[in-house]
Amino acid sequence: MGIRKLKPTSPGSRTQEIADYAELTAAKPHKKLTEGKKRVSGRNNRGRVTIRFRGGGHKRRYRVVDFRRDKHGVPAKVATVEYDPNRSARICLLHYADGEKRYILWPAGLEVGAEVVSGPASPVNVGNSLPLAQIPLGTVIHNIELKIGGGGQMVRSAGAGGQLMAKEGDYCQVKLPSGEQRRVHVNCYATIGRLGNSDHSNRSDGKAGRTRWLGRRPHNRGVTMNPVDHPMGGGEGKSSGGRHPCTPWGVPTKGYKTRNNKRTDGMIVRRRNRK
Repeated sequence: MGIRKLKPTSPGSRTQEIADYAELTAAKPHKKLTEGKKRVSGRNNRGRVTIRFRGGGHKRRYRVVDFRRDKHGVPAKVATVEYDPNRSARICLLHYADGEKRYILWPAGLEVGAEVVSGPASPVNVGNSLPLAQIPLGTVIHNIELKIGGGGQMVRSAGAGGQLMAKEGDYCQVKLPSGEQRRVHVNCYATIGRLGNSDHSNRSDGKAGRTRWLGRRPHNRGVTMNPVDHPMGGGEGKSSGGRHPCTPWGVPTKGYKTRNNKRTDGMIVRRRNRK
């Protein structure tokens, strides 16, 4: 697991730095745990663009990942560590003792052949899934549930790891990778360890083509557009916009609060952008 720098045999490879994929042990996924993935290209169910600059990209198969870890008390062995084109983290294939196979997110340090298990009585080992009530304070965790039994929703990207900070009554405090501290119910499950592929953020695409392979089209700034297309467009020469940064619809984009979920405001103990 690391970064490999390519030889400068072309302008595109001169600054290109990619993953070495040294941790992977299988080239193809387990076919029964894959599904077809329809391309949406930033469109909603009405066919209208809701996310600009999306489209194209390489065809993908979706890997069905077990975020719930609800197979309690049944041990499983790690069979393979695999690449997943749908996320930055790696996934690993588990062979359960009863014959079932499932994918989970691969935490750093979990070797092929290791045994993992989920449930309240599980030991606090890397890859095991337990309720927050059974996890010691200070433990690094990932794949954290927001709702009891709803499956992990937080801390799922490459190299990410949260930390269990405190317990009080029915809730505990978890520090997220962004710096935010949030209250989570003690009966919510989380997985022990930090996710692998921590060098993902150190990659350098080297050329625009690699970005297109991921389905991202060229992103042009508002100040380069015409006034009919963007509030910051137009002007003689290279104009800086003449107003605070905003979206094409006039909504401020720097320092403007967009959160609108009063139902869970009380769960946030410390915000990520607090100085």
